[in-house]
Amino acid sequence: MKRVIAAACVAASLGCAAAGRPGEASSYLIVESFTAASGARPDTFGGTLASDVQTLVKATVNGAQVRVPTVFEDVGQVRFKLAMKNPASATSPANFITVNRFRVVFRRTDGRNTPGVDVPFGYDGAMTVTVGAEPVSAGFTLVRIQSKSESPLLALIGGGGARAITTLAEITFYGTDQAGRDVVATANISITFADWGDPE
Repeated sequence: MKRVIAAACVAASLGCAAAGRPGEASSYLIVESFTAASGARPDTFGGTLASDVQTLVKATVNGAQVRVPTVFEDVGQVRFKLAMKNPASATSPANFITVNRFRVVFRRTDGRNTPGVDVPFGYDGAMTVTVGAEPVSAGFTLVRIQSKSESPLLALIGGGGARAITTLAEITFYGTDQAGRDVVATANISITFADWGDPE
């Protein structure tokens, strides 16, 4: 029986290799890495995100140095790699995958997940990046400026509300191969929203 199963898998290697990989495309996306940076420190990326709901920045007003409240979007950085469902197949331009949009959803581990009450509203965004024979990185907005101007994040300004909200952000990337067949990949990151201390 084992020999029969092995022979069947060799004869239909694409189907066996693709187990657990839904969709009709012959290639799929691997998220090699996912990092994020606070808009207050946009060059400092990490595997988790401390999202500042309000940042005080230095400005000159009437000749005097003051600190002005400002809101920044937070950014995500994803690195994609392409792989074939059939490991014996070579990658070709027909298998390249173009990612064209993404969706961000926020969840809490305590089960309180009402958008606009317990967590920020999820949203859809557009992007265009084609993943071919070599890994490709792409940046995008992870936390919108609108989210920091709405409940529940707005209440965190000045240490109010719950003081901090910790969420799991799930980012789903959607694309197609060059024959138009759908491909999906997912990444996750922990985000803690608070009115963090501001950079000097």
